[in-house]
Amino acid sequence: MLSQLPKVTDPNLLVGTETGDDAAVYRLRDDLALVQTVDFFPPIVDDPYRFGTIAAANALSDIYAMGATPLLGLNIVAYPIDLPKEFLVKILQGGYDKAAEAGLLIVGGHTIDDKEPKYGLAVTGLLRPGEQVTNAGAQEGDLLVLTKPIGTGIITTAGKNDEVDEQVLAGALESMETLNRGASAAMLHTGVHACTDVTGFGLLGHLHGMALGSGVGAEVRLSQVPLLPGTWELAQRGIAPDGTRRNLKSLIPHVRWDPSLSEEAKVVLSDAQTSGGLLIAVAPEREQHLMDQMTGHAVSGAVVIGRIIKETPGVIHVLP
Repeated sequence: MLSQLPKVTDPNLLVGTETGDDAAVYRLRDDLALVQTVDFFPPIVDDPYRFGTIAAANALSDIYAMGATPLLGLNIVAYPIDLPKEFLVKILQGGYDKAAEAGLLIVGGHTIDDKEPKYGLAVTGLLRPGEQVTNAGAQEGDLLVLTKPIGTGIITTAGKNDEVDEQVLAGALESMETLNRGASAAMLHTGVHACTDVTGFGLLGHLHGMALGSGVGAEVRLSQVPLLPGTWELAQRGIAPDGTRRNLKSLIPHVRWDPSLSEEAKVVLSDAQTSGGLLIAVAPEREQHLMDQMTGHAVSGAVVIGRIIKETPGVIHVLP
């Protein structure tokens, strides 16, 4: 659909829509650029306050993926006019509290009447031109580092149907509420080639975008990909959101699956995430420095899950 629209060009537009990156970057002057993004969605949890915190963390993630500092946010709200307003207050309070943790100022927003509640933020950040980390700079030989485990789509879907252990659900909520601020700071201190955050298109979907934009291929090992507790068992029971199944279908032309991999493995690696971690391409000689920085910034889950390879741009090989 976007290909049918006019292409936006401007000498100061440093990152636009060409590679499906996480946010736009616009240069204001030689030492200052704006970073802009927007994200909102329906509730994925029953608790309105935690829905607000997760939605805010998710919207902020795009800013962190670019290596920017969040500055201003605008609420985006769709809410049924006949639902109790106290639920909306709790949603907004969750968003404000998570924004405050990130140092983000929420300065307004817009609300409409809708049949289903939806909440999110338009976020503006700042960075120095040339220091943005895009999804299009990965190089052959780079290692792929993932900073959070995956499985939130499968687990929250099970939660909606009361088919998940409370402890498993609690682990997913905690992961989604965790800001990617520390991981972003770690990669900036290290110097990396590319980054994207793992959200709706799933781990392999976002990796495909990075590889395609960078003109390279990628290799991922299932055994190295961290999963949230309970994810594999739920996938074996056939539980997955519709978005995950759409992701898997869309990946058919781009993924070379090892014959030994099960259908559950394919579903898990395609799982549509909310407020997932950062996926970073880093030179092998900088890996240890990156991991040390992750530890120093209290990011405990960062692991190497694969590497960038010479291949048809966007093609991913998945190994056991």
